[in-house]
Amino acid sequence: MASEKNPAMAAATGEESATLAAFAAGLRYEDIPDAVVDRTIDFFVDWAGSVLSGAGQRAIVALEKLAETMGPSEGRSEILVSRRMTSPLFAALVNAAAAHISEQDDVHNGSVFHPAAVVFPAALATAQHVGASGRDLIAASVAGYEVGIRVGEFLGRSHYRVFHTTGTAGTLAAAVATGRLLGLDAVRMLHAIGSAGTQAAGLWEFLRDAADSKQLHTAKAAADGLTAAFLAMDGFTGARRILEGRQGMAAGMSSDADPARLVDRLGARWAVLETSFKFHASCRHTHPAADALLGVLEANDLSAGDVSRIVAHVHQGAIDVLGPVTDPVTVHQAKFSMPATLGLIATHRRAGMAEFDAYLGDDAARTFLGRVEMQLDPEVDAAYPNRWIGKVSVTTASGEVLQCRVDEPKGDPGNTLSRTEIDAKARRLAAYGRTLEAAGIDRLMPDLWSIASRNEIGRLIP
Repeated sequence: MASEKNPAMAAATGEESATLAAFAAGLRYEDIPDAVVDRTIDFFVDWAGSVLSGAGQRAIVALEKLAETMGPSEGRSEILVSRRMTSPLFAALVNAAAAHISEQDDVHNGSVFHPAAVVFPAALATAQHVGASGRDLIAASVAGYEVGIRVGEFLGRSHYRVFHTTGTAGTLAAAVATGRLLGLDAVRMLHAIGSAGTQAAGLWEFLRDAADSKQLHTAKAAADGLTAAFLAMDGFTGARRILEGRQGMAAGMSSDADPARLVDRLGARWAVLETSFKFHASCRHTHPAADALLGVLEANDLSAGDVSRIVAHVHQGAIDVLGPVTDPVTVHQAKFSMPATLGLIATHRRAGMAEFDAYLGDDAARTFLGRVEMQLDPEVDAAYPNRWIGKVSVTTASGEVLQCRVDEPKGDPGNTLSRTEIDAKARRLAAYGRTLEAAGIDRLMPDLWSIASRNEIGRLIP
């Protein structure tokens, strides 16, 4: 994917990385609109619930053990799932993995990127380490969202076919959030971005083996981005054109990179406000079809036994990511299966944490492995990734074909979650992880919602 074969790269000015760095270094809390601050707090609360839901899950336990073995036994940064204090590096690593494993963390459609999973772990760990305020945490997180989302958009659809964007763009997002908290100037922020970009990684091949690598993607993105920023603070240099350079990320990782996306209306367009919450506990590519199937079931009062076949009309990205999973053998792999997700919707009208946990033994839901197929839909594909349209065709046992279309899945900005719904979701996820009793969750939630008012970010969970 060399830049010489990428016509869009001809439009690069060579200053895009520097422009992003200057924006991130100079962003002040006072510059951020109230709506963006409020939505960032919403995502922070949502993220904390996702992290706590990861407690006790096998991959997270393994990473906790790594942190205990390799990291310091004390520090100012908090591993939320174990309530152990350690260095910023290992706190970010474990919290980022835990945030992503339940498939309930937020997503930005246009970049196909999960910002919270990598931005907040690095930002929180650093803020706790340096004694930053809640306002500083929010400003740093907004900078991470804005830069990470634009990098994901820049790398494009060709990148996402092979690379997990949250692992790649996420490394730069974490570096920017950390660098903002460390007070990096524009020059050092650019070095942090360069060092982050050269470490960026994450490949989709893990899906075929039901491997744990997806959690490693977010863990390393947060930890490596944080590392890049701390090094830059001490004068460590990085490539100044890591994104648009002749041997930079686009040259090696994309064939449709668009440099204009990197600096698109910086400071005027707030990509935080374009970011979606996840409603179902599965890969976001399943959500539009899941919502459309719910629409058919509810409108026609159908039970699972009434459904003989389901066609999900999808974009190519859904086929690329979900297609390799034909017979899920783990709960996490089931979350990347369209038949598994739609089977749960058909059987239970829900695809939440409990439904997926029981999926491997759920014979009724598993019968849909042979009844669901994905078909590429030109309209849906043309709209993707900016819009994720859901379409299904359901053939009933009597032979009738019923259809439904959803233009904005539940959780999208135009069909968003209210603060009441966000609070309830975070509480459910925290309870699922069993790190906290009900009284502990009740104490934690007001502290999460008021995070911006803290004079100093200390422990979240005493």
